[in-house]
Amino acid sequence: MPKKVILLTLQTFSATGGIQKMARTLAHSLHHICQKNNWALKLLSLYDSDDDLLPQYLPAQNFKGFNKNKSSFIWRTLFYTKNNDTLILSHINFAVVGILAKLLNPKCNVWLIAHGIEVWRPLSFQKRLLLKYCDKIICVSQFTKHKLVTLHNANADKCVILNNAIDPFIKRPGIFTKPDNLLKRYGITTANPVIFTLTRLASTEKYKGYENVITAVGALKHQFPGIKYILSGKYDEREGVRVKELIRKHDVSDNVILTGFIDEAELVDHFLLADLFVLPSKKEGFGIVFIEALACGLPVLCGNADGSVDAIRNGELGTAIDPDDNEELGRRISEYLTNPLTVTQRSYLQKNCLQYFSEESYINNLRYLLDS
Repeated sequence: MPKKVILLTLQTFSATGGIQKMARTLAHSLHHICQKNNWALKLLSLYDSDDDLLPQYLPAQNFKGFNKNKSSFIWRTLFYTKNNDTLILSHINFAVVGILAKLLNPKCNVWLIAHGIEVWRPLSFQKRLLLKYCDKIICVSQFTKHKLVTLHNANADKCVILNNAIDPFIKRPGIFTKPDNLLKRYGITTANPVIFTLTRLASTEKYKGYENVITAVGALKHQFPGIKYILSGKYDEREGVRVKELIRKHDVSDNVILTGFIDEAELVDHFLLADLFVLPSKKEGFGIVFIEALACGLPVLCGNADGSVDAIRNGELGTAIDPDDNEELGRRISEYLTNPLTVTQRSYLQKNCLQYFSEESYINNLRYLLDS
């Protein structure tokens, strides 16, 4: 039974992304477990500062930010780890720290959390060594586990699947109506069919699939004259130019709304505004955004070539398609918009999602792993 748990993160509170969201929920869940069992918990964040802490997730005494001071971060980690039982590395970039901790204290129980593309590629010697000597590899999806075993010969017996969970502090709507403020902001009405994508738009990442959705909207605008595609997420200058050129190419300037970054506080309202969430990506380790959409009763259309299928429970909660098949993409979007979910159906979808991906379920699974 562990008596001390140390969680190492690159960034938890000073940025918003899938890994950061996962780290916040993990920290909150660990705090709940440790408090109940009278265990010690410390979250050490390499890039956050102490002031970045969001106290609803963790008390200040359980958190230390190092503001990019790597030497201090490593020293403090090894100092804390000397006599503790469980060290959780939230990213494989902590390989050297994990190996040093294991060398200094062979009885230390070292866990690695494996997300997605960071472990789907060739790994350095230190990272391969960590895979060999860590005690558990927590995989966020079946797909990531498969990649670790087939690409890196990781021991399948110590690769455990723990799907991500919905942030415990995200608002869960009880009424599924389209928010008036967003209808006015985007100049649309409740009669407009709305599809929504939220992702990082980066010129270095050509695998998210939103360009295929833009193409599909160009083909669907005659069948659905009022169709709107809200494409949200921070984008760099180069990708912004590329996406705007695609919008012009497919003559969908009146249909595509490129919002840029949207604040976390408005995330749920955007899910409520939409009739369908679409992200036919090829390289999602899991896709927290999918379960966030489902938790708002919004149906999901995703790719079938990565960890996305875990988020929709292999088709139970959503639809997975070949991300390279634009004809299927257009057909599936058309099916959803022709028969949008009723309020009752959205409520049922939300309930089913929370059955699998609530923090309560996550805590139970995490506690089992800590006890085993």
